[in-house]
Amino acid sequence: MNRVVPERPEGNRLHPITPWRRAWAPIAALVVFAIQDFQRTREWITGLTVGWLIVAFLVLLPVAAAYGFLSWWVTSYQVTHTELRIRTGLLFRRVAHIRLDRIQAIDVTRPLLARVAGVAKLKLDVVGTKDKDELAFLGEADAVALRAELLARAAGIAPEAAPQAGEAPERQLAHVGPQMLTVALLLMGTGWGFLAATVLGPLLMWWWTGSIAAAIVTGIPMLGGAWVATLGRYLTEYDWKVAESPDGLRLDHGLLDREHATVPPGRVQSVRILEPLLWRRRGWVRVELAVAGGHLESTVLLPVAEREVAAGVLAQVLPGVDLAAAAKVAAPVPRRARWAVPVWWRGYGHGVTDSVFVTRRGLLRREMTLVPHAKVQSVRLTQGPWIRKLGLADVHVDHGANGSTAARLRDADEAYAVVSAQAERSRTGRREARPERWLT
Repeated sequence: MNRVVPERPEGNRLHPITPWRRAWAPIAALVVFAIQDFQRTREWITGLTVGWLIVAFLVLLPVAAAYGFLSWWVTSYQVTHTELRIRTGLLFRRVAHIRLDRIQAIDVTRPLLARVAGVAKLKLDVVGTKDKDELAFLGEADAVALRAELLARAAGIAPEAAPQAGEAPERQLAHVGPQMLTVALLLMGTGWGFLAATVLGPLLMWWWTGSIAAAIVTGIPMLGGAWVATLGRYLTEYDWKVAESPDGLRLDHGLLDREHATVPPGRVQSVRILEPLLWRRRGWVRVELAVAGGHLESTVLLPVAEREVAAGVLAQVLPGVDLAAAAKVAAPVPRRARWAVPVWWRGYGHGVTDSVFVTRRGLLRREMTLVPHAKVQSVRLTQGPWIRKLGLADVHVDHGANGSTAARLRDADEAYAVVSAQAERSRTGRREARPERWLT
């Protein structure tokens, strides 16, 4: 038996349902191989009899099942005083040593089939890594308990007491109901634009080339964009809840795949407030965050909310930040900026409060970005030849989430003063910043 089955590593095991998930890997590899040489694959399948197809199925199924079982057999995880160790790999062994004090976030996700089976996936976002390590799958209760234990240990709780710490209490701050989300998506121009392009693009390509294949190839990516902007977004952002807890802000959302994420304390590098044109009469905004940790995509804090609700939630993310005050300090650019950016120059603005660096842009779709002074990594001034001739300059502020924002088309003298003042505000802000520890 030991010669056939590899030695099982020490540590805790994943849920017994995991082999069925991993059994799809060989089948998926065969599908990819078949697609790469579709013509030859079709000829080969056409030449097979029903008997050979049955034999192929009877061979493939046990191989896939064996692969799923063996990959689960050699996978384990173990929690020590300082790290989480994850051992994986059937042919190529891999041991991930995840330091607890480097964990950015621990998310619990429940895909639709996993919810039916009563299991969940644990995703770990670690400083300095681009890909999230994950444990898939654990029992739902085990996933929640392990997340609580890891956060407790990361916060400095004694190892012997961490397993009994339990899930930290929470207080709900905001809830986006299905009706509000539906109206918000209907009032956004992005989804309608993709839908129109999905219909008109293939028709125009067919009319221009006379080729059905060209029309289909043109329409498929547009159809994907339309899905992401409409139904895909609705399924992801359905029943959105934001709650406050000692380990950060908790985000629960999803219709088919339910996800439980946490915005880590002190890790928010910038906040973006979006106002589509048709939302303004209702006073609705969308709030997105840039969180440190190497991931370039934004984290949605609120898919849609009244401005007052968004301001209350934002005060928990960035204590001391007043959304209304930040909007008021964003002063417009000089009138001569119209020669650099016709029409759209009216949408640009910039200001500074005691807590944040503020930039504004956009006329139809307004966008305001707030960067806490303590999170500013660098500040720089740029001038192209044309805006230099107009006596203007752009001030760029870079933050710790590999992103930046720019105060565009400022008066050149003002821009030089902003660079100098912002460098000093950033030094002062870092000395007074709140701690970046869990459960503090």
